[in-house]
Amino acid sequence: SLSEAEKIYYEARGFITEKEDALRQDQKNKQQIDLISNELREKNTELKILLSSLKERLSVEFNIGINDIIEQEPNAEMNEDDLKQKVQQLKDKLERFGEVNPMAMEAYNEMKERSDFITAQRNDLLEAKNSLLATMSELEGNAKDKFLEAFVKARNNFIHVFRSLFTEEDNCDLRLSDPNNPLESKIEIIAQPKGKRPQVIDQLSGGEKTLTALAILFALYLLKPAPFCILDEVDAPLDDANIGKFNKMIREFSTNSQFILVTHNKNTMAAVDVIYGVTMQELGVSKVVPVDFRDLQ
Repeated sequence: SLSEAEKIYYEARGFITEKEDALRQDQKNKQQIDLISNELREKNTELKILLSSLKERLSVEFNIGINDIIEQEPNAEMNEDDLKQKVQQLKDKLERFGEVNPMAMEAYNEMKERSDFITAQRNDLLEAKNSLLATMSELEGNAKDKFLEAFVKARNNFIHVFRSLFTEEDNCDLRLSDPNNPLESKIEIIAQPKGKRPQVIDQLSGGEKTLTALAILFALYLLKPAPFCILDEVDAPLDDANIGKFNKMIREFSTNSQFILVTHNKNTMAAVDVIYGVTMQELGVSKVVPVDFRDLQ
């Protein structure tokens, strides 16, 4: 019975030893698994930190979401070596850019504000320029119309007065040297007394030039008659025949205006209504002597 009990004891003890060895092996495996698990946790934590840093960098520096990259299909044409080379090139390019200027945004905003102000001022100037050009064009158009209207009237008056001073068979004309630009054009004064070829006023004789100038003067006078007109020795170059024509014209225009003539010509003096002479009866003392011919009529 003792031998049988010992046998059972030793068999049980061997079984317990075997279980203890298995338990120790399991404990050893558990320790190994815990060690690997801790290493994996640490690796996972590091990857999370790296991923968070990478996500922030992509968002700040490149304005790209990490999910966009994850969802992006890989380029099968580029292998790992090509990608590494491209990444290195981009890194070198970023390094050549230098350090980030933290004041760049503030400087940019200041320059942009200045640029916007200058642009607005420029636009205002361009708008004002266009408005001014439009106003100038309108004024120039009105001035051109009024000038041409006055020019035609003055030309007709000139022809009428010229023929009254010369003869009805004499011709004259006012011409624009540049009809396409009347406001800047010179005006040619053409006179053709009977028997002569057309000439400009500078080529006429003294008497003809005087009569032509008087014709122009009274042609302009007829555009807008004045209440009085002063003529200073305009009859000096005229002969007696032309003096009569001159006095006749003055008499015709005197119905609407008063004419004051400074003259030394006796025929002109005889044709006026009132004459004022200056005499010096005493030495150094001048006296005006009026003679009213209207009282003698």
